Amino acid sequence: MARKIKDYLIIALKGMGMGAADVVPGVSGGTIAFISGIYEELLQSISNINLDLFKTLKNKGLKESWQQLNGNFLLSLFIGIFVSFISLAKIISWLLDEHPILLWSFFFGLVLASIIYVARQIEKWNAVSILLLIATTILAYTITTLPPLVSEDSSLPFILLAGAIAICAMILPGISGSFILVLLGAYKPILTALTNKDIPVIVVFMIGAVTGLLSFSRVLKWLFAHYKFYTLAGLTGFIIGSLNKIWPWKKVLTYRTNSHGEQVPFNEASILPSAYDGDPQLLYAILLALLGFGVIIMLEKLAVKK
Repeated sequence: MARKIKDYLIIALKGMGMGAADVVPGVSGGTIAFISGIYEELLQSISNINLDLFKTLKNKGLKESWQQLNGNFLLSLFIGIFVSFISLAKIISWLLDEHPILLWSFFFGLVLASIIYVARQIEKWNAVSILLLIATTILAYTITTLPPLVSEDSSLPFILLAGAIAICAMILPGISGSFILVLLGAYKPILTALTNKDIPVIVVFMIGAVTGLLSFSRVLKWLFAHYKFYTLAGLTGFIIGSLNKIWPWKKVLTYRTNSHGEQVPFNEASILPSAYDGDPQLLYAILLALLGFGVIIMLEKLAVKK
């Protein structure tokens, strides 16, 4: 059935959710795509960017190639992401600075509910599914506990590799691309390049990101087509393991100096709320976590009803 304008507006809103999540270091836009029900279509649409698409463009024209690309879907989604970046980035950055516990609590509840949502889609649980769930949970948790690299490499081959790895992480539910850049020691060089409009570095990073996106999306698409339930089990593990990164209460172990000369947290460890000076925000944090949890449950019920 052909989509209507209302459907594309909803897709744009989902894109805004993805953009808002990607602004927060530690939250993946892939998680939002997954829980909003567009993850597999996104992978399929990205994997449509291949030589066949250019052959269709040459032989049948723009209209046919646009349909083959699923262009209306991608355009609506990326418009939503772009709008989110320019409209919500400052608000979310302010919340991260002024009310980090409350913001992280909302995302924690949202991601926690998404685990239940994803796990419900796995119709066949067996020993392999459980082992994959455990293995990817441990892997994701280990990634969140790794200390970021102090040394920073700005060589073009490294920037190319960092772009490819970060974009793969960005489309994996649970793993944040910006967090991977921090781990690799590439976050500051990329940020500096964007600030100083260093075109060669930006172009090489984008080439790496596009290469990684096109190749990794095909891998995920193939896994969904042939081993859907095992893939869902693995992705569920990634989301579970990532909960450590978005746990609201943190103890700062080390600091670093950002591009503005300010001291910001560099390495953190999760702690209990009771160890956080009795945290007077605990009640509000719990309420916001419940709100985030409720949003996903409500979206699931609406999807089932539809």
